[in-house]
Amino acid sequence: MYPIIRLTKEKLKSCKAPELPLFGEHVSSHICWPQDIDVWMELNNGRTLTLFDLGRIPLMRRNGIFAGLKKGGWGMTVAGSSVRYRRRVRPFDKVAMRSRLAGADARFLYVEQSMWRGAECTSHTLVRMAVTDQNGIVPVQHLLAQIGHKQVLPPLPAWIAAWCAADAKRPWPPMQDPAGTAETGAIHAIPQRNERTGT
Repeated sequence: MYPIIRLTKEKLKSCKAPELPLFGEHVSSHICWPQDIDVWMELNNGRTLTLFDLGRIPLMRRNGIFAGLKKGGWGMTVAGSSVRYRRRVRPFDKVAMRSRLAGADARFLYVEQSMWRGAECTSHTLVRMAVTDQNGIVPVQHLLAQIGHKQVLPPLPAWIAAWCAADAKRPWPPMQDPAGTAETGAIHAIPQRNERTGT
C-alpha cells in the first residue's frame, strides 16, 4: 500500500520549511515500520524506492520545481532509475534521507537520493524525471523559465553522464533476442567488491 499518510505528513512539513536553491539538499527523517519489511525482516528493496518519494516530492516543493509545474500546467513522471543497496535496514531503524537535484539535460532532471543510518549509507538512488504534458516530454528549459532560473546549467556529473550513455545502449523493446547471445551479452564473472576496503 502506498504511504499516503506519511507522504502527506512530509508535504505539510515541507510547507513550513524554508525554500531551497534549485540544487539545494532536502533532509528528512524516517522510520522503518513493520509494513515496510519483507520476509527477511528488513526494509524491502521495492519499498525503499517507494519511500524515496517521501524525500523527492518535498524537495521539489522546496526548490521551486512544483511551482514551475503548476504554472505550466504540466505533470512529472519517472523515466528511469538506478539504485544501490549497501546495508540492511531493520524494523524500527531510523534513517536520514538526503535528496537533491544532481543535474539536468535538455530532456530530463536527475534527482539523487540516499538513506543514512548514522554515518553509514544504506542505499543510494538516481532517478531520471521528465516534465510532461499531453504531447509528451516538455523541454527542461521551459520548466526553468517558469521558475526564473536563468543561469546556464552545469554539465552532468561524470558518473550520471556515464549511466545515461550506458542506458542509451539498452535495447528497446527489451528481451527480443535469446538470453546469452552476443546481442544480449554473455554471462561473465563479476569481481566481488570487498565491503571493508571498498575495492
